[in-house]
Amino acid sequence: MRADISTLGSANGYSNGTANGSALHKVDVVIVGGGFSGCYMLHKLRQQNFSVRIVEAAPELGGVWQWNCYPGARVDTHVPLYEYSIEEVWKTWTWQEKFPTASELQRYFRHVDNVLGLSKDVIYNTKVTRAIFDDSKSTWTISTDKGSKLEANFFIPAVGFAAKRSFPNWAGLDDFKGIVHHSSFWPADGVDLAGKRVAVVGTGSTGVQLVQEIGPQAGALTLFQRTPNLALPLNQVVLTRGMQDESKPDYPAKFLERLQSRFGYDYSHEDINTFDHTPQQRRAFYQSKWDQGGFLFWVGAYQDLLTDLKANREAYDFWAEQIRGEIKDPKKRDILAPSEPPHPFGTKRPALFRNFYEVCDQDNVTIVDTNKTPVTQVVADGIITGDAKKHDIDVLILATGFDAITGGLKAIDIRNDRGETLSDKWSAGTWTNLGLMTADFPNMYFIYGPQGPTAFSNGPTCVEIQGEWIINALTHMREKGARRMAATLQAQEDYRAMINDLTAQTLFPLAKSYYMGANIKGKTKEALNFPAGIPKYRELLDESAAEGYKGFVLA
Repeated sequence: MRADISTLGSANGYSNGTANGSALHKVDVVIVGGGFSGCYMLHKLRQQNFSVRIVEAAPELGGVWQWNCYPGARVDTHVPLYEYSIEEVWKTWTWQEKFPTASELQRYFRHVDNVLGLSKDVIYNTKVTRAIFDDSKSTWTISTDKGSKLEANFFIPAVGFAAKRSFPNWAGLDDFKGIVHHSSFWPADGVDLAGKRVAVVGTGSTGVQLVQEIGPQAGALTLFQRTPNLALPLNQVVLTRGMQDESKPDYPAKFLERLQSRFGYDYSHEDINTFDHTPQQRRAFYQSKWDQGGFLFWVGAYQDLLTDLKANREAYDFWAEQIRGEIKDPKKRDILAPSEPPHPFGTKRPALFRNFYEVCDQDNVTIVDTNKTPVTQVVADGIITGDAKKHDIDVLILATGFDAITGGLKAIDIRNDRGETLSDKWSAGTWTNLGLMTADFPNMYFIYGPQGPTAFSNGPTCVEIQGEWIINALTHMREKGARRMAATLQAQEDYRAMINDLTAQTLFPLAKSYYMGANIKGKTKEALNFPAGIPKYRELLDESAAEGYKGFVLA
């Protein structure tokens, strides 16, 4: 079973220096990761005449979409919101579906590469293992698994929030003799599942997507569920070139609108509370949001959904009524859509489903509630649960998620000039100023990472906001002759306190979610995302820059 992003083959795509061997190559900026964040930063920094290199573990650009290629994988944000606002890119690209698949997103990143010419500054098939700050030179030395080293004035670990996989700690897992894969290490050439006995572990968005894709073809499918996913209807739409050509004149306005939306979409919650409506009005309101599909029922409905527990229960009851009506098997119905909420609605990210509940209702699909019958052991040909029942399987798929937000950063050996590691500094919690920098690690910038809008936002929206701020900061430093920038201890203490206070006013702390770091055993439970919305976050960034980058020290 693959458990890490170990790279294969030699580095390629790097034409302006040494990718292998011990030679030290010097550039202005080194970026780790070639996803939305890394590609955007490379393009925009080059426009400002910075020399930049991306180090990417995969053989192509796309970030998480190079790894998430399991059956049914697709994004849950609709286009054109889930793409760059870079005109030369969107003007020459046409999508096939409103919610694109992983394979279509891979094609999109090839298009981005072709239009912007990114690969000439990317080191592929290479993993960053260590980054050390040299105080005397104000530079970072970045080491890779290929033995190469790069020296940069600035270091941007743009690893995304889902870079470190989470695996179950089950006795006997290594004894399983069948096929086993973590969902994000799915083989590029696929796995033949037709007629096989398949187990899927986990009901996050990945688990939902896997089940609805695999269930119809598997001989038998067993879904091991800890927490039901409070999934919402996808309502997919096939897109034609004509439809998109007609709407492209409106794209600039849409990209501006996503900057004004709380979560970076083209909609926000309505300025009305749940109990401002009569029961009849409320039901009609819910139904309208439900019928439109996507996340509208979650973050485009009542403004008190995520702050008022009683209001939240109204939303859950409507959700449960809709879903329970789709499931015929009473036992499965109670596991997948219990009458009592497992947590407040929306405090864990809902998946978007096509036919998940219909597939779960099939005779060849079994649902195991691991709260009642936990997994006790994995054996050569199956899984044994707490009721002493053995579930015979040929293929084991671990849709067990990630050590999200901070895990990917801590997985790199990042050290400051005193030899302190980022992992140790954050062992009892996470500290940043504005989700962009952390004290004692100068010239290192985060993007789409801890304490930014990140998992509470549409990815490209967050990336472009933070990216522009970082680029402006680096340009400002160059103009002023400054060599280093660092967050102050007081600023990051104040920012952390603000995030914790804002989050405490919501229902998010009531769920054991990756939003709060509570999905990983032993990890500090804390607010890992900025909860007050994109417009407020932009205000904070603009205020800091306008006041000479208040909260940061330039020298």
